Formats: sequence, C-alpha cells, structure tokens
Amino acid sequence: MTASELIARARAGDGEAFRQLTEPHRRELHMHCYRLLGSFQDAEDALQDTLLAAWRALDRFGGRASIRTWLYRIATNQCLNAIRSAGRRPAKEWDVPRIEPPEPSRLGEVVWLEPYPDALFDGAIAAPPGPEARYEQKEAISLAFVTALQILPARQRAVLILREVLGYPAAEVAGMLDSSVDSVNSALKRARATLHRRIPPSGMDGSPPAPPSPAQEALVAEFARAYESGDVDALVGLLTDDARVSMPPMPLEYLGRDAVAGFYAALMTADRKYHLVPTRANGQPAFGTYLRSGRDGIRRGTGLVVLTLAGDRLHAVTRFDNSVLPWFGLPRSLPCD
Repeated sequence: MTASELIARARAGDGEAFRQLTEPHRRELHMHCYRLLGSFQDAEDALQDTLLAAWRALDRFGGRASIRTWLYRIATNQCLNAIRSAGRRPAKEWDVPRIEPPEPSRLGEVVWLEPYPDALFDGAIAAPPGPEARYEQKEAISLAFVTALQILPARQRAVLILREVLGYPAAEVAGMLDSSVDSVNSALKRARATLHRRIPPSGMDGSPPAPPSPAQEALVAEFARAYESGDVDALVGLLTDDARVSMPPMPLEYLGRDAVAGFYAALMTADRKYHLVPTRANGQPAFGTYLRSGRDGIRRGTGLVVLTLAGDRLHAVTRFDNSVLPWFGLPRSLPCD
C-alpha cells in the first residue's frame, strides 16, 4: 500500500493505516527526542505526544514535505514545548547509605541526563542523513555530545541537530521552526561555537566510530576486574590524567586522578563488593553494577556505569542510578552465586 493510500485511510479514521505510516520512523524520532531532551523517559513521552499530535493534524498534512520531515517538525516542536514547560529540575542528593563522599571537584551543569541503550540503535536510522550533516549519527549519541547539547539554549539545540546531525537544509529547518533562514544560520553559528568549546573538533570529526580494538576490549575487562575486586589503585591506573567521574542526577563531579581515587576509595570499602554485568549505552561500553549482600547473598542493582575511552585509557566514568537498569534488560537484583 502506498503512502498516499495509507494517508487517505488514516484520515478516514483507520488507526492501523496510521501505525503503518508512522512505525518506520518511530525509533529515529525517539532518538531525536532523546538528543533534544537528554532524557530517555522524557523522549518516550515526547514521542507519544508527537504521534498523538500527528494523528490529530493529519487532515492538515499538505504533502509539500515527506511524512518523515513532517513528523520531525512535530517532534521537534513537541520537545521545545516540553523544555519550556519543564523548568529547571532540582539535582538529586547523594543516595549511597553509610558512605560519605569526598568534596567534589565541582558541581555539574547538566544533572538530568539519562543513558540510551545501544539495543535501540537498530532501526533508529531509517534514512541516511542529508548531505549537510557533519556528525555520524551513532557518534552523535555519545554521552559527551548529548551532554554538550543540553548546555545549548533549546532553539540552538534543535537547529544544530536538524542541520548537522540529520542534515536538513537551512530552508527546511526554518520551515520546521516557523523561522527565517537567517535566524537558523545565526543559531547554528552560535551553537557550533559553544559545542566546539565543549568537545574538541578532533573528538567529533564526523567519521564513523571505529569498532572496539582488542586493546580497548582488554581495557574494559581490566576496569571490570578492578571494580569487582575493589582495587582502587588498579582502577585509577587505567585513567587519563584528566579523567572525570560524574553521576547524574547527582551533581557531584570528580576531576583528575587524585580526585577520582579519593571518590573510589570512599565507595569501595572492604564490606562493599560489586558484580558487573556488561552492556552498552550511547555507543559506549557500560556495566550494570550489583552490590553483594553479606546476609542473603543476593546482589542488588545499584546503577549503571558508562565508560568513555580515550585511546588505551579511560577518560570518563558516568554513573546512573538503578532506575535505568530495566531499559537495558538488566534485572533489579541477581541471585547469590
């Protein structure tokens, strides 16, 4: 059945025709909402709002743009509305019982960030980006990139994603945002400048991410061994000099080997032994973390850690709380050994 036939049926109230019309774009729209909002859960809500708005507005679809572009217009504006109405969320307080964290190096600017499961990448890129895209799509889902996006004002964020991740021409982006081409180009220029201050150009050169090398796989395995054994010295030995540990939605950040060593020394006490389950998030290696219980032997999920690699070293470790585990197919707890 052609798109025109599906549109006609959907306009007549056929819900299945509407599903067939929109389903091919569902995952890429979800990823688009995630980039804009930095939150997996908020992206879910924005996607549902997008599909509802599209269903209600289908009679006004004139066919001047493709269904895909029309859906991106709706999704972008739904996310911009969500950003305007959300306001500033409060940071979360430290939540690890019986552990007092050391003084952080700083408080993070972006605390309401959530990870994105790699398993959802399949089918999320339904169409290749336009010729003006500068970032490879999977690379543009990395934690560093998504974090830097959240620093941008919402409209600049939308322009940069539409232009340089998805590759839409300036005129189409202006139409999506009910703006002018000059305004879009100005917003893009300002967004680029901010993003390049946050991420060195060499770290986002538009080339596809290389597959993990044997050395990187060994590095990730060494991290797991050090973490599970509580060997702080071994763990710190894997880090770059400017390594960073962050833990959204808690604002605490530890910068540099000494600060990171102090943090893990407080966290990895003799009575706290962890078990790690490998997964992947945001195109990066990750682990579900489980704390072994001394009484019943059950290992309870404490969170998810995502690793950012820099050559043969770890540049960043980002810890998320245990509420994200189900998104990765990970259980809340594991049975005793």
